[in-house]
Amino acid sequence: MADDWQQGGFGLYIHWPFCEAKCPYCDFNSHVAREIDQSRWLRAYISEITRHAELLPSRVLNTVFFGGGTPSLMSPDVVNGVLEQIRESWPTANDLEVSLEANPGSVEADRFQAYAQAGVSRLSMGVQALNDDDLRRLGRIHTVDEAIQAFEIARKYFNRVSFDLIYARQGQKLYDWRLELKQALSMAVDHLSLYQLTIEQGTAFGDRYARGGLRNLPDEEVSAEMYQITQELCSDAGMPAYEVSNHAVIGSESRHNLIYWRYGDYVGVGPGAHGRITRNGAKFATEGWMQPDKWLSEAERGNGTKIETLVSSAEQSEEYVMMGLRINEGISRDRYQRLAGRGFSFDKISHLEEIGMIAVDQDRIRVTDQGRLVLNAVINSLLAE
Repeated sequence: MADDWQQGGFGLYIHWPFCEAKCPYCDFNSHVAREIDQSRWLRAYISEITRHAELLPSRVLNTVFFGGGTPSLMSPDVVNGVLEQIRESWPTANDLEVSLEANPGSVEADRFQAYAQAGVSRLSMGVQALNDDDLRRLGRIHTVDEAIQAFEIARKYFNRVSFDLIYARQGQKLYDWRLELKQALSMAVDHLSLYQLTIEQGTAFGDRYARGGLRNLPDEEVSAEMYQITQELCSDAGMPAYEVSNHAVIGSESRHNLIYWRYGDYVGVGPGAHGRITRNGAKFATEGWMQPDKWLSEAERGNGTKIETLVSSAEQSEEYVMMGLRINEGISRDRYQRLAGRGFSFDKISHLEEIGMIAVDQDRIRVTDQGRLVLNAVINSLLAE
């Protein structure tokens, strides 16, 4: 139990909470601010990284991920300062993966070279659509041409470039998505994140949907067909799914996200950032103060963490199943038994395997293509007493 996290690895997540505009579908902790004292934010990040390194010394850090918000609005000096502090705080893997999320606007693209020089090795771009009308509906402030230009700039400075698209958008037909995905695959370097549009409560889209707006969304059947098209086209192009919504050339998977899905340890730094860290054989869930100003002031006082909660063995085993079954490699039955103190029901495993929801190969359980369409139901069935 004490060393269980090592089966997933150790990563660091840095949350930058600011955006130029709030997208109507977004339920992330992001805010629009007129003025940002970036030097002050750098000092706060450095303080928090130093504090966590004292709590978790001598670990080999495998990955760093700058998320948000829009981290490409960060000054390159801030990114460089954060990475310098990280290298001073932990020994890092020889192949340390440093990812940064970016919007494809011209302001952000101008910074790409400086990010690469600071040590960023992987860029993840929020393109979201290859159609200007849909970009406007999604609240995006870039055009398709700007996205393509930014993508070409990114390819000059980064060997690893990913971008996101959202499908099952308003009025989108199967034929539309097939053409758009083919275009995306013709551009792709090594990784694509392809998400079905979900309407979240508390977002502008959520409010609009509750009032009877957002008409012409594809129904469940069409959305499922779009998902199937996604799997087929990406596999044919040599970028199979390795997780529900993520596709990559073999060997180019997001190593940081794999730490989450393999249930490793990760430090969360920044407003609302979550973490899972193991100390003295006990696992803790951490969460930073949500509001940027509050987190900043608390970090300056010496601790930006709002909540630190012990995660019980039962909770760890559940989290391991919920995260691990999202990826193609699945989960280890032995590891689950060590975490839970009991194994899965033989009858339940046999039933799910018989109806084609899971595949069992010695110690591994993975969800089949058919089971992935009803993943939550499969997980609930496995975890039910």
